[in-house]
Amino acid sequence: MALIPVSEALERVIAKAGPLPPETVPLAAAHGRVLAADLTALRTQPPADVSAMDGYAVRAADIAAAPVDLKITGEVAAGRPFAGSVHPGEAVRIFTGGVVPPGADTIVVQEHTQREDDRVRVEKATPVNKHIRRAGLDFRTGDVLLPRGRLLTGRDVTLAAATNNATLPVARRAKVAAFATGDELVMPGSEPKPGQIVYSNGYAIAALARSEGAEIVDLGIVPDRIEDTIAAIRRARASGADVLVTTGGASVGEYDLVHKAFAAEGLTLSFWKVALRPGRPLMHGLLGGMHVLGLPGNPVSAFVCAFLFLLPLLRRLAGRADLIPETESAELGIGLSANDERADYLRATLAPGPHGIPVATPLPLQDSSLMHALAKADCLVIREPFEPARRAGEACRILKLPL
Repeated sequence: MALIPVSEALERVIAKAGPLPPETVPLAAAHGRVLAADLTALRTQPPADVSAMDGYAVRAADIAAAPVDLKITGEVAAGRPFAGSVHPGEAVRIFTGGVVPPGADTIVVQEHTQREDDRVRVEKATPVNKHIRRAGLDFRTGDVLLPRGRLLTGRDVTLAAATNNATLPVARRAKVAAFATGDELVMPGSEPKPGQIVYSNGYAIAALARSEGAEIVDLGIVPDRIEDTIAAIRRARASGADVLVTTGGASVGEYDLVHKAFAAEGLTLSFWKVALRPGRPLMHGLLGGMHVLGLPGNPVSAFVCAFLFLLPLLRRLAGRADLIPETESAELGIGLSANDERADYLRATLAPGPHGIPVATPLPLQDSSLMHALAKADCLVIREPFEPARRAGEACRILKLPL
């Protein structure tokens, strides 16, 4: 199968995915979830005209020639409206959030008054509507306030609570199963024998998936035997995984058995090999209703591929509107030679630039096995296929890496 461009590969991944079924959760569990339907206000806020200040509710016409003395006929506090009305020559003591009584059309702040017993001297005229929050200033019943597909922030949940929505419809969390293949892999904390490598890929993949609200099913390390690989694939399907992510074994070596195992299980292959550096041996397909991403074994390749393809897939399954992380502008900190036929995603650091644009400096070593360089990087500098040589200071596009 020929190499395909990154953009085409991403289109194929997204095209084969759709939003997962919605579920209803209480507000306390809604933060970080994706809204499955438009959020509609169930009440008007404020529900009535209310005072924005502590002071006195009066008629503006009565205080136009201030200073004037008015008779205090009552008091209003939040949640305790005044039963009567404000008549000419009268004032009602009011506190912030209190309902403006009928007849009053302005609020005099208490700093502009002097009270003595049941009378108040208003020392400064106040225009009509001053310090009054009109009914519906924030929102009204039936207003659509948040769109479907929005990743809910704490501010959004606060808004939902104010609209009197006690529960929210959200997309079901995607379930991501993952395993790594390789006889050479051992778990962190082990004592590696000659030729063995400490397993690390799964931790980054799990972190990326959890950052998108997914649940993780860790299937561990699978030996380089086709029967073990097939058994791991079947465990992923039995777990109800929406996505299976594998690392390693996706190339064409004698011990690269993932592709063969998936073919034996009936995988509908979407693509295998992308014009991408790092990450050429990237596989995608469908196994029944389960999406499959076969990532390279090298740690940097696995991370970059997960960042470029797994995150948009999970966002699509969640019904999010913003599927693909946005690129940003930067200036190159060093010159770069001409690129070849593969899109290149260079690990780079970011620093403030003299022109208000950040400076992205690719790290000197870009080998796909170098985890120290990946941890040090702040972003990926994107280089298109056959891009000509670039000088330091020229514009470039970057993808900031997640924290």
